[in-house]
Amino acid sequence: MNEFMKKTLFAVGVIIGIGLFLFITKDDGGGAEVNEGVRMVEEIPRAGNDPESDELSSDIEVMVDVKGEVRNPGVYEIHAGSRVNDVIQKAGGFTDEADETQVNLAQRVQDEMVIIISKIGKEGESVGISSGTDHEGKIRINVADQPEIETLSGIGPAKAEAIIQYREEHGQFQTAEDLLDISGIGQKTLENILDEIIIP
Repeated sequence: MNEFMKKTLFAVGVIIGIGLFLFITKDDGGGAEVNEGVRMVEEIPRAGNDPESDELSSDIEVMVDVKGEVRNPGVYEIHAGSRVNDVIQKAGGFTDEADETQVNLAQRVQDEMVIIISKIGKEGESVGISSGTDHEGKIRINVADQPEIETLSGIGPAKAEAIIQYREEHGQFQTAEDLLDISGIGQKTLENILDEIIIP
């Protein structure tokens, strides 16, 4: 084989080698880029599961008045976001005469809430939250029942029901603007009731 052929084959071999090297490097780089992208997505915290946010809400204390058929009736301080069941346990649990079927133990507690547990067979006693109207006649939007909410300007049965449903599904309102997330309640409606409600 003459010198020219040797040089030609060597040059071709070098070119092929460089091409393979670039091709493999590109594939590896692309794969690494995709993997990195997946890793970054996995590290993004999901909305609503922020541990710092949960810790912040657990630092807020509310006062709840427990009356009726519990072992130790009284006013209890408890973390915001706790359930009625948590307060009942703080109050020593139900008495033997308590009608446990009339109270929603899974309901979230709210500041100034009054929980009244009635005796078995007793009718007409209040069970759950006290009136949603404060001493100035304003409506506690996080506590009020449907008839109370319907007393607000421009709020009929359908909107009152929607407010309660939203409250049950998403928790208590933190600001008045949260009401705008409810279908049928716009800026004008909110302005009309702004001076008639208390939040939270």
